[in-house]
Amino acid sequence: MSIKVFSVAEMVAAEKAAHASGVAYSQMMEAAGWRVAEAVIARYPVEGRNILILVGPGNNGGDGLVAGRYLAEAGANIAFYLFRPRDAQSDANYAKIQQMGLFAIEAEYDQQFRALRTRLNVTDLLIDALLGTGVSRPIKGDMATLLQQVQTGLQERAALHGEQTQLGLVSIAEVQAPPVSTVNRPGRSTPRPIVVAVDCPSGLNCDTGALDALAVSADLTVTFAGPKRGHFQFPGAAACGELVVADIGIGGAIPAMPDVPVSLMTAVSARDMLPQRPLQGHKSTFGWVFIAAGSQDYWGAPVLAARGAYRVGAGLVALAVPERIRATIAAQIPEATYPAVREQHLLGVESARLLLKQIGRYKALLIGPGLGDAAEFMEVLCRPDGPVPDLPPLVVDADGLNLLARMANWPQRLPAHTVLTPHPGEMARLLGVETLPADRIELARTQAAAWGHVVVLKGAYTVVAAPNGRCHIIPFANPILGTAGSGDVLAGVIAGLLAQGLAAYEAAVLGAYLHGAAGQLASAKMGDAGLLAGELADWLPQVRHTLRGTGSS
Repeated sequence: MSIKVFSVAEMVAAEKAAHASGVAYSQMMEAAGWRVAEAVIARYPVEGRNILILVGPGNNGGDGLVAGRYLAEAGANIAFYLFRPRDAQSDANYAKIQQMGLFAIEAEYDQQFRALRTRLNVTDLLIDALLGTGVSRPIKGDMATLLQQVQTGLQERAALHGEQTQLGLVSIAEVQAPPVSTVNRPGRSTPRPIVVAVDCPSGLNCDTGALDALAVSADLTVTFAGPKRGHFQFPGAAACGELVVADIGIGGAIPAMPDVPVSLMTAVSARDMLPQRPLQGHKSTFGWVFIAAGSQDYWGAPVLAARGAYRVGAGLVALAVPERIRATIAAQIPEATYPAVREQHLLGVESARLLLKQIGRYKALLIGPGLGDAAEFMEVLCRPDGPVPDLPPLVVDADGLNLLARMANWPQRLPAHTVLTPHPGEMARLLGVETLPADRIELARTQAAAWGHVVVLKGAYTVVAAPNGRCHIIPFANPILGTAGSGDVLAGVIAGLLAQGLAAYEAAVLGAYLHGAAGQLASAKMGDAGLLAGELADWLPQVRHTLRGTGSS
């Protein structure tokens, strides 16, 4: 299952192509409004609840009108707040809510926003259908005033709730804190209503992720046909809450869709990409990984990379590490084999020659985790003159990337389609800059094409890009992954998938997904902090097992 990630221009083109192919704009709006209502009903109780829908002047407002109609049919008490008047003669969706007798008020008749503020005080769920994906400039004028009033109303409500819920009795040893926000129960106020954004929070630049100061952060964003790039770029990404992609009839058969180069990785795609595990398989079937890593200062990185490779299913891992740390590392991961490296503190020329002599037996090579300043080792492998070394599929991570950054013409000194796994700091060093461009998606795509290698730009919503322009966004932003050694595990995972026969780009995309999914499963058990990188690797088999149960729809 492929889900495209659109720029605003690509989304406009897809809608036009869908309309030209017979999917009318009115059909898309009807589908969009229904999908918003469907998502709300699936997550929150709506019968008898007070729902306020902020209706903008364009198609986004039309989506909100449709959503409100369906929510009213589900038993919710609906109120519409119209930024601009709508004409029932020309606006079929507005006519329908009038025919149903649903309450609506126009902002121009709301003196000093009294009705808005009164409604906000009793609202259980607020739907933001003011501005859609086309916002690219700061919000000004009447719309800014309206959003200021919404913000003020929500803040006043929160302050009032805080005063009303001061506890008279406090058990000093109680660990579980009282909940701070739930959907309202009858007779109970909460600090803020649930906020649902239609397509995007109003004020989010859906290309860049820039966020207007007046934007109301959402608990749930329902976006249509596919996410927009700004949903995955901060600060805007943090305002989207749970992101749900809704089908509105713009499918892969629409001519404009295949031209959209960026996709979202999904559980179904990950399941379909998993290497097979034949019953008669053995360690050679599942691939051998050679990892050149570690130094006198970094003993743990090789262990974590090896755990990642083993936990993702590699048949055998060889760890080439300096002699002084080999015994300690071998005690931590006895499943690995250990080439007879004689250098004591850093891998060097002799280690590189040993690697070149033995590498023919291996299906994947990982260089870099904890490597330290092993410049001579890298110079032998990536020599400045002569042919590119004959290496198996290669991953370069961590110190390996830092050493590449010091070499002239380093992209030409690596086998084509090497997988590079930089975090932002390493990416800046590879580019020789202090500050990276804000657009992570285009940064990864541009550099993958320029370097001729697969780029895994790590971070919240990791971006994986291929030299031919293909790109996937990994749908995880989880602070539990922000722990030392997490990147070493990822590098080992990708190498383990390469060893099992996946091509470079597919191994990088699947590896990044499995790594993020492991964090999600761990977070569901233990919250957003405290996971050790070695424990992260141990969640990988559970991810694989979970994916095997993922349906095909």
